[in-house]
Amino acid sequence: MSNDAATAIPAVDAPQQEQAQEKPGYGLGASLPSADSRAKAEGTFPYASDLWAEGLLWAAILRSPHAHARIRSIDTTAAAAMPGVRAVVTHADVPGDTAYGRTVADRPVFAADVVRHHGEALAAVAADHPDTARLAAAAIIVDYEVLDPVTDPEKAFSAPPLHPDGNLIRHIPLRYGDPYVTGEVIVEGLYRIGRQDPAPIGAEAGLAVPRPDGGVEIYTASTDPHTDRDLAAACFGLRPEQVKVVVTGVPGAMGDREDPGFQIPLGLLALRTGAPVKLAATREESFLGHAHRHPTLLRYRHHADAEGRLVKVEAQILLDAGAYADASSASLAAAVAFACGPYVVPHAFIEGWAVRTNNPPSGHVRGEGAMQVCAAYEGQMDKLAAKLGLDPAELRLRNTLATGDLLPTGQTVTCPAPVRELLESVRDHPLPPLPMDTSEEDWLLPGGPEGAGEPSAVRRGVGYALGMVHVLGAEGADEVSTATVKVQDGVATVLCAAVETGQGFSTLARQIVQEVLGVEEVHVAPVDTDQPPAGPATHGRHTWVSGGAVERAAKMVRTQLLQPLAHKFGMSTELLQITDGKITSYDGVLSTTVAEALDGKELWATAQCRPHPTEPLDEAGQGDAFVGLAFCAIRAVVDVDIELGSVRVVELAVAQDVGRVLNPAQLATRIEAGVLQGLGAALTENLRTPRGLVRHPDLTGYALPTALDAPDVHIVSLIEERDVVAPFGAKAASAVPVVTSPSAIASAVRAATGRPVNRLPIRPQAAVVN
Repeated sequence: MSNDAATAIPAVDAPQQEQAQEKPGYGLGASLPSADSRAKAEGTFPYASDLWAEGLLWAAILRSPHAHARIRSIDTTAAAAMPGVRAVVTHADVPGDTAYGRTVADRPVFAADVVRHHGEALAAVAADHPDTARLAAAAIIVDYEVLDPVTDPEKAFSAPPLHPDGNLIRHIPLRYGDPYVTGEVIVEGLYRIGRQDPAPIGAEAGLAVPRPDGGVEIYTASTDPHTDRDLAAACFGLRPEQVKVVVTGVPGAMGDREDPGFQIPLGLLALRTGAPVKLAATREESFLGHAHRHPTLLRYRHHADAEGRLVKVEAQILLDAGAYADASSASLAAAVAFACGPYVVPHAFIEGWAVRTNNPPSGHVRGEGAMQVCAAYEGQMDKLAAKLGLDPAELRLRNTLATGDLLPTGQTVTCPAPVRELLESVRDHPLPPLPMDTSEEDWLLPGGPEGAGEPSAVRRGVGYALGMVHVLGAEGADEVSTATVKVQDGVATVLCAAVETGQGFSTLARQIVQEVLGVEEVHVAPVDTDQPPAGPATHGRHTWVSGGAVERAAKMVRTQLLQPLAHKFGMSTELLQITDGKITSYDGVLSTTVAEALDGKELWATAQCRPHPTEPLDEAGQGDAFVGLAFCAIRAVVDVDIELGSVRVVELAVAQDVGRVLNPAQLATRIEAGVLQGLGAALTENLRTPRGLVRHPDLTGYALPTALDAPDVHIVSLIEERDVVAPFGAKAASAVPVVTSPSAIASAVRAATGRPVNRLPIRPQAAVVN
């Protein structure tokens, strides 16, 4: 790809961003603020935990204190007899399917015979006060036979089956090229990635309300309401149309926001009691109840020639799925497919496994699969550079992927892939000043301004990483979304079941309609399952498929609006354009406003967007499994106290392949947030589970990065080379910086210390130089 085929947009400083937001304007390309931003900032935005109903009961769930145990008996007598308790339900009270799952129905609503992980649900209680509900749940007597847990995923292959489906969820053997080829230079590495928790600001909450027809309505912060409805209905023994999921305000989402394990017990209690039932999880229950990032073990061997060009990559990737399958199959496919990174590799042989253990379940978290392998292949690139005596950036530049190259899955990269340009952008960005070039009070030592470190023990390191993710679902997933656009009295309304999780879809939908119809006032209707499905809010889906559906519906309304005018003046609608709320013809004969053209009319249209199909990976890991790809380059600058092992990230310079900038301010925010989530994975976030038991399931024991940990983040360039098969040409923005930044930070720590740094998060002892 030539430089003149793309547009590189320089970073925008914060004051300039604020000025840009103050400028009038709307439509695509404007920094339109979110419609709910003021309410969220003022604390008046309604979340699920704020819900209320007349005659409300409160729910509590009894969870297992063991990682693995056989259940001899469950006695609910004492709990049911407590004053104020209205219902107690266990596995025996589930009227429909007793297990659920988005890909494999392997997870019981309530454990019946065996407990497979710490925190697994055994029973649920509804009472007239939340304290009563919790006390009643604690009063349920469970007789356990505690079993030895299988917590090492390597031992899962030979361990007795933990589930009727066995311990192996999926095995992908990728075969690409000649297995007997070797390189002149070979480096090997063993890498471990920890268990990162989504740690949403708002813990899970919801309200279930029984309906007169025997059904139930569930109000919750679901990110995939139609799938949640179908799973719940099957467990309730009801038809899907008897269950309605209404999406409330979502307090942020890093993947799947609401696990059905919270919603299904809530609905069962509402159906049992005939009263509204509310659940508001504690922070501990949140940690125990939802899925986490897959802990991963990776073994790598890279072959290169004497000039540093990659010849072959061999890898073994083992994902710890925890007790149930959840999204492990899809995560493994991403890990195996991207195991070589955005580099040209003529020969690749990858073995990937996802296995069940007695650890907490793993699932969707931004960049699942791709983040883990990025840490490993970038560690290998640093090893190759050191062995060859090459600059780490130069080694990467000699191997970068480009449009037209092949992935190890045999799929041709048809989308824009400006990987070289991204890396050159961050490499050439000026480095921050060294500490001795600034005043002493401006230099924060690793560990903070009052840290115990000495300046003489601090070493600075610069590291690089290149990351990639797939856009939309993969391996034959039917990616489709439906949207309706209505215009009446000069106001447009968008109806689409795409959930706003903080990714900015509601703002984007408004901008699309403004752009196409010239109507400034646009409202996005609340989401529920009475609307047609739009699918989950993962992998940048809604920017592509839901945004595409909104655009198509808006264009259909546009045609309805322009046809009478075109007919009157004897021209086609293609000769009319809408700009800034005005309709004009190519020759200037017609000039009117959109408001005048509407003149009290009610126009509406419904449309779908479905991208081109993909296919599952075959028995050799080959196939066109992905709709599109997105890329990112990050340069990290760190200061490391080599005596204490403490690390301070000074700066992260980011260059990203975005296709097209639809909302500059919103895009910058998404990238910065993704980079900082990756910083947590690199340095602090690791949910520890000795013998399968979650240790310190709270925000004190689980160390999230704060504003004090945030480095300077410079968005060096946003390369706009539109993907022609994507609506608007835009790509997903938030997952790929999460994938890339942990590896860049690890690379910088290697540069500062000379240590291998093969584990995330980075332990202090890994950064100590003796």
